[in-house]
Amino acid sequence: MNTTAKPVQHPRDVLQSAQAGAVVLPVCDHYSGVEQRMRKSLQLQAEMQQEFGVCVFDVTLDCEDGAPVGGEAEHAALVSELAVNAAANARVAVRVHPVDHPAFHADIASIVGKAGQRLCHVMLPKVESVADIEQAVRAIDQAGAPNLAVHALIESPAAVHRAFDIAAHPRLQSLSFGLMDFVSAHAGAIPSHGMGAQGQFSHPLVVRAKLEIASACHAHGKVPSHSVVTEFNDTQAMENAARRASQELGYTRMWSIHPSQIRPILAAMAPDDKTIEQACEVITAAQAADWAPISLAGQLHDRASYRFFWQVLQRAHATGRRLPTQAQSFFL
Repeated sequence: MNTTAKPVQHPRDVLQSAQAGAVVLPVCDHYSGVEQRMRKSLQLQAEMQQEFGVCVFDVTLDCEDGAPVGGEAEHAALVSELAVNAAANARVAVRVHPVDHPAFHADIASIVGKAGQRLCHVMLPKVESVADIEQAVRAIDQAGAPNLAVHALIESPAAVHRAFDIAAHPRLQSLSFGLMDFVSAHAGAIPSHGMGAQGQFSHPLVVRAKLEIASACHAHGKVPSHSVVTEFNDTQAMENAARRASQELGYTRMWSIHPSQIRPILAAMAPDDKTIEQACEVITAAQAADWAPISLAGQLHDRASYRFFWQVLQRAHATGRRLPTQAQSFFL
């Protein structure tokens, strides 16, 4: 009789291959492009990582909006310096200029060439097609970072139409929705309130674009990242927008453009205590049953619900929520 105990299988190993959301990223992507603010953003990231025990937001150093006209090379050099000198466990990204901008290749050569090993990804703005992704990937590879991930910013009606093809690219981790450029691309057909914290959730063309991008990401195991809220002093509007993006539109990540927006995003996108407890109970019972179907509190659970509740625990961990004792070992 064989009495050798079976090894306990980690949920990640059992559930990841069929998981709809294969890419896991911090739920907040914080942008800054002015030197003082970039330095403060990196400092804040380190402080909040110490507070939560996990990196709860990415810092994206911005060249597209941050570099003064004529000063693109100097700004790229500054971004390279900041990335190279960031803390060892920092998550630092860069938004370069669009692929058709004169400064694009210089951005890549300067920043990726010098700091590629310190970057978590490169954000590509104004992506219109898969060809734009391919062009950027070739430049990144030539700069010496062949494994560096890319994110793309969808900002036009035509790009929304191609979102599924763009999301399928193997180097792409995430698609972001560029609200303000998308609205302005409609030549006044969408009123200005379509860019506001409330209007962007009610205008049909804006909502349709958001849904297309979210659906494209989930179809290919990528992360949909929601657009900005420009009313950065209104933390309640920020949290409401993040909650609606998450619960109504399927977004699992959101942009921050001011430090005051980071905590509202975390709060809105984190699972609540009751959901975390339920997720822990389901995953613990499933693990004990070797991932076979189980009945728990009168409800059937199988691999589909296991994946869902494992994603809840991943989200709780990524947002710094305190996990039940029996779930903490999953993230050691």
